[in-house]
Amino acid sequence: MNKTDYVLQAGLEPGLRFASLLDGRGGCIDLGWEEVERWRSEHGFLWIHLERDTPQATAWIQGKSGVDPLVAEALLADDLRPRVEAFDDGLLVVLRGINLAEREEVELVPIHMWIDEHRLISLRDKDHALCALRDIRLMLKAGRGPRKAGLLLVQIAEKVERDLEPVLDQLDAQVEQMEDEIIGKAAAELRHTLADLRRRSVHLRRYLGPQREALYRLRNEDTPIIDDRDRMRLRSVIDRVARHLEDLDAFRDRTTILHEDLAAQLSESIAKTSNRLTGLAALLLPPGLIAGMLGANIGGIPGQSDPYAFLEMIGLVALVAGIQWVILRRMRWL
Repeated sequence: MNKTDYVLQAGLEPGLRFASLLDGRGGCIDLGWEEVERWRSEHGFLWIHLERDTPQATAWIQGKSGVDPLVAEALLADDLRPRVEAFDDGLLVVLRGINLAEREEVELVPIHMWIDEHRLISLRDKDHALCALRDIRLMLKAGRGPRKAGLLLVQIAEKVERDLEPVLDQLDAQVEQMEDEIIGKAAAELRHTLADLRRRSVHLRRYLGPQREALYRLRNEDTPIIDDRDRMRLRSVIDRVARHLEDLDAFRDRTTILHEDLAAQLSESIAKTSNRLTGLAALLLPPGLIAGMLGANIGGIPGQSDPYAFLEMIGLVALVAGIQWVILRRMRWL
């Protein structure tokens, strides 16, 4: 059976997304709140995933989980940057992964974790969805999941990092498309798209830098939870995150160049419009001047006795306007 053929149940009880008792052979057994509260370390390794912003999860973390009050406070915090903190009996780990629940906006949302030798407690907001955790659960259901605490934590880090790749590929494709369209497409139409690209890349860069540092610290922590093989896999994750950061820096440089090109196009467009308006004003100046002089009525209107005077005046205005037109065209004002 393919791992995608397994049906995952989650969120059946308030505050509890799922709880899995790992069998140490790559599989797991699903538990509910009642079994979680009866669980003891001798029963096996427990992975419990909670909805952080629910009263049931808050009550369990603060009252029944048995974690240090400082750990409980960090697990329930509203917004944390990626970090790793070592305690005597375990590790507090905060990472950020792609939120699958938000289709229109690329968002890195936090997953708060406490891991010791006997259990992993992970939390995320009720409205968030992380593909990384779902994939690991599917592997456990298929009997090919992690067999120990350290490997479970490392696989979460790997999955979180791999979910970033399609997002960065999409950003790269959009930047390339803008680079191709900037010549023939209206600048005003591209500015909105460019601003959105820059905002998304800044959001990703904001959290990936601390995430790399957190993973680096996790790799170097002196803890029995993580063995040498886990550390090697973490090193690969750190290297890939570093490449993602380099890609985001390249995106920033490319979008900066695009922004400068769009600004230059806009300035050129404004200059052309100003020149056209100036040219039109210059074309209208001679007729107005002539009409003003003729309307002065000092000693009579010139040419009032000549039946062709009006036509001659029109011809003079047309001649002056034609000369102006030629001059302004050569100056590229029209």
